Amino acid sequence: MIKAFLHRTFSATLACLVLFSTMSFTVEKHYCGDDLIDVAIFSKVDSCIPDMESITINTVENKHCCKDEIQIFKGQDKLNKTSFEDLHFNHQLYLSAFTYSYINLFEGLPELVIPHKNYSPPNLIADIQVLDQVFII
Repeated sequence: MIKAFLHRTFSATLACLVLFSTMSFTVEKHYCGDDLIDVAIFSKVDSCIPDMESITINTVENKHCCKDEIQIFKGQDKLNKTSFEDLHFNHQLYLSAFTYSYINLFEGLPELVIPHKNYSPPNLIADIQVLDQVFII
């Protein structure tokens, strides 16, 4: 029981490790002066000025104290991706035969086949084992 629990835990841990090592995300931070106003991971940050895009060029000359910081955490993207066509012919043949036989393994018979259904047992004239006194012990 402990072995099964450890196996499941280890498998789940490795699956999470692969998932998180390939995932990339961006952390955006918005500062007003030296104060952190907003942090966003999967969405846009809220700014302290309501509409940053509506500021005209004249007000850009008046420097405001707000700044945005963006940190990008890239995941692993050098994974080996192989397709069925990259395999040798022998491997393709083996995989296709294995897949076909595995799929057909779980197909049930349409009805139960009884091979001796239409045959009657032979007529017993005498019980030979009793006559010869031969018994299986």
